Amino acid sequence: AADSKMRKDDQNRAYKVLIADLVGLKFDSNGNPDFSEVQGHIEEKGGVFHVSSVADHADLETGKIHFFYQPDLSRAEEILPQTDQGQYDALIAAATIFPKESVFHSGGVRIGAGTGNMGSASWGGGNGAGGVAPLMNTPSFNSRATAHMAFKALLKTSPDLDVDTLHQLVIEKNFDTGKQLKDFPTEKIEGKRIGIVGIGNIGREVAKIAQAFRMEVVVHARPRHQKWIESEGFIYAPSIEDVAKGADYISFHTGLGAPNPESGKFENEGMIGESALNSLNDGAVLINYDRGEVVDAQALDKALASGKIRCAAIDADIFKNPSTGEITGPMAPYLDLEKKYSGKLELLPHAAADTEHVSRVEGAKQAVDQILSVIHFKTTINLKGDLPEGYSDGGATTVSGVGKVTPKRLSETVTDDEFLSKMRQTTEEITAIWGALASTPNPERRAELIERYGSQLILASNSYASLIEGAGLKGPYSE
Repeated sequence: AADSKMRKDDQNRAYKVLIADLVGLKFDSNGNPDFSEVQGHIEEKGGVFHVSSVADHADLETGKIHFFYQPDLSRAEEILPQTDQGQYDALIAAATIFPKESVFHSGGVRIGAGTGNMGSASWGGGNGAGGVAPLMNTPSFNSRATAHMAFKALLKTSPDLDVDTLHQLVIEKNFDTGKQLKDFPTEKIEGKRIGIVGIGNIGREVAKIAQAFRMEVVVHARPRHQKWIESEGFIYAPSIEDVAKGADYISFHTGLGAPNPESGKFENEGMIGESALNSLNDGAVLINYDRGEVVDAQALDKALASGKIRCAAIDADIFKNPSTGEITGPMAPYLDLEKKYSGKLELLPHAAADTEHVSRVEGAKQAVDQILSVIHFKTTINLKGDLPEGYSDGGATTVSGVGKVTPKRLSETVTDDEFLSKMRQTTEEITAIWGALASTPNPERRAELIERYGSQLILASNSYASLIEGAGLKGPYSE
């Protein structure tokens, strides 16, 4: 641990980091995306911020880490002339796709969880398998924002009250509540079944929101997650068909998975096919705010035609060739479906995770800290994939309450004496009352105990749950 705090960078060098995506999404006074918070964070940490490329600076101050902000880079032909010779030591990116030929000898951080866009061979591609540099991410920073957007897509479809028509009739003074409201029946989502595929940070946040709406939440994930899924009151489904069976809504949060060198496809590409879609209830709603490739577009075509799917919300990357106008990316196959089934699809350009300002700023600050750690101390934070030779693993840093509870978070919590005292008090009260209820089989005695201690039991239980939630100690544990 002491060794990890010894500086290992070369003070006679000027280190160069490319920031290839926006690090602020709200507009400044000039109407431009505001990067000032991240710029200030970099400068506070001793770094230098440049709104330009490294090619514009021949003489950089040594002993410093220079961050070059170029958020308009998009296509490989724009990226490679600046990165194919290792012009930058490290990379921070969010949505921009980096080809394997791009070179970053000191590592890269993806602002967000999935790293499929981080294709550089320097760290072995999007899964960090091999390479000389570490691949890292910033999991959890945009998880809630993405989950909120996914659930917004669901709420646009249900409850299915025709709000626009009712609004128009009201402003036209053409409605009588007593006589006409019967013509607009609707149905709440409470009690409806939602299938969630994947229980990572975003999937779990969607599950928690659905649970708050009193929906029946069914989750498919690897078997090792079953006990944790069930511990939070969700239903575990061992297969994709099981999670889809009888579901009124289905939402995907797996990422693309590892690439298959033989097929040229990703592990989860097309995983949602006819078998899964046919298991849904008729008129189900499909939400794919994960990766466009996860759903088999041809299977979705058939499900829309049959009425098995009444609405599909897709959030996926779309790219346009500036010369030819050609559209590529995972959104491309859905465009024809929208023409064929107009009004049944809502298509977004991978906007759910990449348009919320606070999440982007905090994720970018975390990414900067990770780059500083990896250059200064050769210590990775939130490592994705293999740990390259010469580096140490500094563990994970996540947002409180999102994702797994880590030993680090638990250790930090128990240093708070006031928190420990409250936890002890509430647990002792809960244990004593439940113990008394369990120890007597006499109904009259139990009724007497409930009369005397019922309020105290529920108050202590509420306090316990609030303390656990507030401390970020609810969820799976990082074992």
